[in-house]
Amino acid sequence: MAEEDYGSFVDWTQMGDLAKSSGPSNVDCKDLKEFKQMARQGYWAKNHKLRAQVYQQLIKAIPCRTVTPDAEVYRDLIGDAANKKPSTHIPLPEFVDGNPVPRYCLKTDAVASAHRIINCIAGQFPDISHCPSLPAVTSLLLHFSADEAQCFEHVSRILACNEPGKRLLDQTFLGYESSCMTFGDLANKYCAPAHKLIVATAKDVMEVYADWQRWVLGDLPFSHVVRVLDVYLVEGYKVLYRVAIALLKFYRKHKVGGQGGQGNQQQLDSGKIRADIQAFIKGIASTVTPDKLLEKSFSIRLFSRKEITLLQLTNEKSLQQKGITVKQKRRNVQLALNPETFSSEIVSAKEMHDIWSWIPERFALCQPELLFTTSNHGCSLNRFYSHCEGHEPTLLLIRTTAGDVCGAFLSSDWEERKRGGNKLSFFGTGECFVFRLKPEMERYEWVVIRHPELASTIKTEGQEDTASSEGQKAENSLQQPDKPAGELSPFLSARHFNLNSKNTSMFMAGNFDSIIVGGGDGNALYIDSELNHGRTGRCTTFDNPPLCSESFQVSLLEVWGFQDAMDAQ
Repeated sequence: MAEEDYGSFVDWTQMGDLAKSSGPSNVDCKDLKEFKQMARQGYWAKNHKLRAQVYQQLIKAIPCRTVTPDAEVYRDLIGDAANKKPSTHIPLPEFVDGNPVPRYCLKTDAVASAHRIINCIAGQFPDISHCPSLPAVTSLLLHFSADEAQCFEHVSRILACNEPGKRLLDQTFLGYESSCMTFGDLANKYCAPAHKLIVATAKDVMEVYADWQRWVLGDLPFSHVVRVLDVYLVEGYKVLYRVAIALLKFYRKHKVGGQGGQGNQQQLDSGKIRADIQAFIKGIASTVTPDKLLEKSFSIRLFSRKEITLLQLTNEKSLQQKGITVKQKRRNVQLALNPETFSSEIVSAKEMHDIWSWIPERFALCQPELLFTTSNHGCSLNRFYSHCEGHEPTLLLIRTTAGDVCGAFLSSDWEERKRGGNKLSFFGTGECFVFRLKPEMERYEWVVIRHPELASTIKTEGQEDTASSEGQKAENSLQQPDKPAGELSPFLSARHFNLNSKNTSMFMAGNFDSIIVGGGDGNALYIDSELNHGRTGRCTTFDNPPLCSESFQVSLLEVWGFQDAMDAQ
């Protein structure tokens, strides 16, 4: 097939250097690992015809449903209309959520062709209820299709992919909304400085993150997004997360550089932040090359498809439990922290909002619920347990007599301590973290997140671990409770990792005379049975400095649970 057959929809005057074909003219590779490297390095990036042939080969290899519409189906559907000029006045289906077809250097008539293809897709895939990225994907594939029918077939195969554990495009609101929640979690974990910037400047963080797919499939210039498509068709959905995280990192660098440092940050309407990010990404070519974007995207470690899938499924389950399966206005995280109703003797509503920005996104729709406070319930460890058991996760807040404030997010139910019998045994997951608010605000996550070389995502048999009491070191490694996997917080659960050290997964522990958070060569927090005396120091699990004075007196201790906002109404 002649090269021009693959570019009949392209306005070559807008393509710049991409209009000049150069480089290799064929790909002779059968090893998947080598093929991934070729995609990432842009092996076929300078040859339009070769890229089209590679795409055709990749899409043809996608495992699909038995009955998947092909090019002949499209020709039958269109009939005589194939000879008529398509019209952009044909509205796109409601499931694209108002997203237009990006121009991507296409001819005006080609945009109209994309409208016609997408409407035919809607008729052949009645189960699609929400697919905002479809216009961008259709527009991109038109570049590398001989005609509308071939583009229709390629898009259909992507939508009909039925390979277990593999997803290419979200097709329901539940899937899309959970992907936005998952991106929020990933940004929080792997892009903390940029996430902190968004928290400081946007009134609703998740309204900003709801655009994450559009950043990649919609806002990126063609020269960049087509390189992303190269890798996406080889490696799948997780590539979109990686690129979006990289874009967020570049945006933060752009903002900090433009302000000469963080400076005074004022919270703005989320729509203004969304528009600012969109403008930055649309103009990214002036500062970031496609190679640099992909290099940044794939430099993020501990970012596996398995972990993303676990987190996505958990977020979907959370939405289903809340009855959120069709499009509706998302609750603003700030609404769950209403300053008029929130009352703590330790933190302000603003400080609690900052803490809320750190927690896993599936709890963002929850309201803080005060479970225990020493000012009302007294200084008794037994009462602490009786009020906290049955709640998962919980947030521990401590104010010392010196005025320091610190605490911990604890992913598991305190009742799990009973599984160790009389032994002080550690439990919990890598979603636990410790923090301090005063004199300065800082969070310390599981050390494996910051140093992925300490673990690999290989499940090994758990080993028993005895926790340290005050001034003592742990003797063995983590004891994993025999709890069904579905009940454990799945993201960064220690059972998914082959840990190189016995002390890197000592999250939380408790018995009749103390509670402990963090272990290994010390404890991040140790509180005695009277909830009066405490100690803090560096521990291996969180690699944290002391959260306040190493030995302190507790002035006030609070424990907060997470109440479903719908149940609270």
